[in-house]
Amino acid sequence: MIFIVSAPSGAGKTTLCDRLQAEFKSLHYAVTATTRAPREGEVDGKSYYFLTREDFERRLSEGRFLESALVHGHRYGSPRDPVEQALKDGKDVLMNLDVQGAASVRDYVARLPMGDRLKREVVDIFVVPPSLEVLQNRLLKRGKDSQEVIERRLKQAEEEISHWREYRYMVVNDDLAEAYDNMRAIILAERHRISNRAEDRYE
Repeated sequence: MIFIVSAPSGAGKTTLCDRLQAEFKSLHYAVTATTRAPREGEVDGKSYYFLTREDFERRLSEGRFLESALVHGHRYGSPRDPVEQALKDGKDVLMNLDVQGAASVRDYVARLPMGDRLKREVVDIFVVPPSLEVLQNRLLKRGKDSQEVIERRLKQAEEEISHWREYRYMVVNDDLAEAYDNMRAIILAERHRISNRAEDRYE
């Protein structure tokens, strides 16, 4: 399966995804490609695939991204090849995407012909803070952004949260440990749910 996790900035999805990767060793994390420069501590191939604008555009024209977007002047996208290889190897895939990216992947997979290796079930999870006030406090405590940037992130968060009905699951991250327990429960339940995967195995 393909698991998609989305959340407003500051809601904790990256921390939750990191914990899922640490526990579920067979879960392949889909690294995003970008044209922006690496930040301090970021590692190519682990944090992001850092590509030149020309290389990104070439791969995009060749249909090698599941989704792509232009954000603050930089290109971002989810390369298809590593995801396809992981599924071929029998691994579930974990994708950390914003609302726009999640919608694009859903649409991409839905339009694929039957028999395509990527024609899999998409299980999407939306992580939300208990309130916008709590989210604001978290962003302030991080101390990374100016007040102007925080206000912009809050407006963006409000817009993103309006898309919660598009997701199969919602996890409220009030307490990190509890939120993680809910995330792992979703992964385990979906892996054991009776589906056409059982038909593939036994019929």
